[in-house]
Amino acid sequence: MSEQKKSNKQDQLRAKNKLIILDAARTEFVLNGYKGASVQQISQRSGLPKANVLYYYKNKEALYHAVLESTLEMWDEGIGDILYEDGPAIAIEKFIASKVRMSFTAPEASKIYALEIIQGAQHLKEFARSYLRQWVREKASIFQRWIDEGQMDDIDPTQLIFLIWSSTQHYADFETQILTVLNQAEFEEKDEKAVTRFLTNMVLKGCGIAQHEH
Repeated sequence: MSEQKKSNKQDQLRAKNKLIILDAARTEFVLNGYKGASVQQISQRSGLPKANVLYYYKNKEALYHAVLESTLEMWDEGIGDILYEDGPAIAIEKFIASKVRMSFTAPEASKIYALEIIQGAQHLKEFARSYLRQWVREKASIFQRWIDEGQMDDIDPTQLIFLIWSSTQHYADFETQILTVLNQAEFEEKDEKAVTRFLTNMVLKGCGIAQHEH
């Protein structure tokens, strides 16, 4: 085997192991919180020796930061679709659809984020103060332009963003409660579509926006 192929194989193995470890860590942090989780538990869940886990991540804090970073990257992809040129109807539809999709396909990511915020956001204070605050201001200003132009009712843009966040993430953070009430073992594809349609209709009507014709 050439050195290049050997190196590529090692890189693939590292990437695979890190993904396995992060998935296990995400589950442990959701189930037990930061304080309750341990490297040993994460090792057992991942099926990899503790020494291997510590080879990639030097301690529990490093693991937690890695999980948060991957969660924020995923979360960032799900909130970035409010564009002025789309107009309010399409922008809100896309925003809700992307957030609902993330809640249904990656509920643990939302739960990790929610737990961190509930516990005081000690590891995310800088993110909240800088990026998140700036993002909300920028998107709220887009909604305000549409309001000023008469394209939607005069509502509080920041509160609208909060409403969409909370209503879409509810399906991830309270997944167990919702499935229990619905008497289902898990969500199905039709559930994601129904939730997206329902929330989109409610928000558009509440903002005085005619629904976009597909």
